[in-house]
Amino acid sequence: MSQRELVVLGTASQVPTRHRNHNGYLLRWDGEGLLFDPGEGTQRQMQYAGVSATDLTRICVTHFHGDHSLGLAGVVQRINLDRVPHPVHAYYPAGGQVFFDRLRRATAFHETAELRPHPVEEAGALPAEGAPFALEAVRLSHPVEAFGYRLTEPDGRRLLPERLAALGIAGPAVGRLQREGAIELDGRLVTLAEVSEVRRGQRFAFVMDTRLCPGAEALAEGADLLVIEATFLTADARLAEEHGHLTAAQAARLAAAAGVRTLVLTHFSQRYPDLAGHLAEAREHFDGELVIAEDLARVPVPPRR
Repeated sequence: MSQRELVVLGTASQVPTRHRNHNGYLLRWDGEGLLFDPGEGTQRQMQYAGVSATDLTRICVTHFHGDHSLGLAGVVQRINLDRVPHPVHAYYPAGGQVFFDRLRRATAFHETAELRPHPVEEAGALPAEGAPFALEAVRLSHPVEAFGYRLTEPDGRRLLPERLAALGIAGPAVGRLQREGAIELDGRLVTLAEVSEVRRGQRFAFVMDTRLCPGAEALAEGADLLVIEATFLTADARLAEEHGHLTAAQAARLAAAAGVRTLVLTHFSQRYPDLAGHLAEAREHFDGELVIAEDLARVPVPPRR
């Protein structure tokens, strides 16, 4: 059975708190496990969440600030310690190659697994061989080079039982029609398009440290599930702009304009021990499914439309 959910490993920005670990997010997508922004402590959070190294197929780093990448060294070594049998692909800004190299080989360890680096030099499609989705990166606005990520499932087709019944198509003929795209019935050709409609593929977007920018808008457009930073509240909007971050209100307005179905706010400044303000501020602008992320929470990808 397919499983599509977000496992939140950490929600803190800059420094961890007693209740928030550094960033870390695992997206389970059928047989794939995409780990986004493994901050310090990610390996331990994976233990708490029941996530194993063998679950990981891809690692996506948005930028090389410590709260988004210091856990990479431990995760890479755990992948090798557990002898993960499949290649693990790593995506990261090409401008941070020196940091990736340092983290990848931060200490001595016995290399037993295959880590395939994919430095991201510009916005666009990323190599994702064998994946049941397309993966792309889009540039964001932060003091250091940063990219957000978007996963898009190809559109499929949904059979319409009433049209099948009207044409008398049933049993093995249905499967043949799906496999071959057309069958001959009573002397005429019936195509799959006649008895089905487009089933829109699901879309996931991951937007971390950034100001409002066209890249953040493009990533969020039509997302079924959007994970986005909301470091500050509007009262601290000046700080947000200065340091390249979003407020909860800005993130919520962006999601509403993009037609997002489920919005997950995360990456909270330590200045806010209570997140009621983030919830209230976001709810003023976004009326869809809204989640204020908590460490070790699980958020399902919404069912297909």
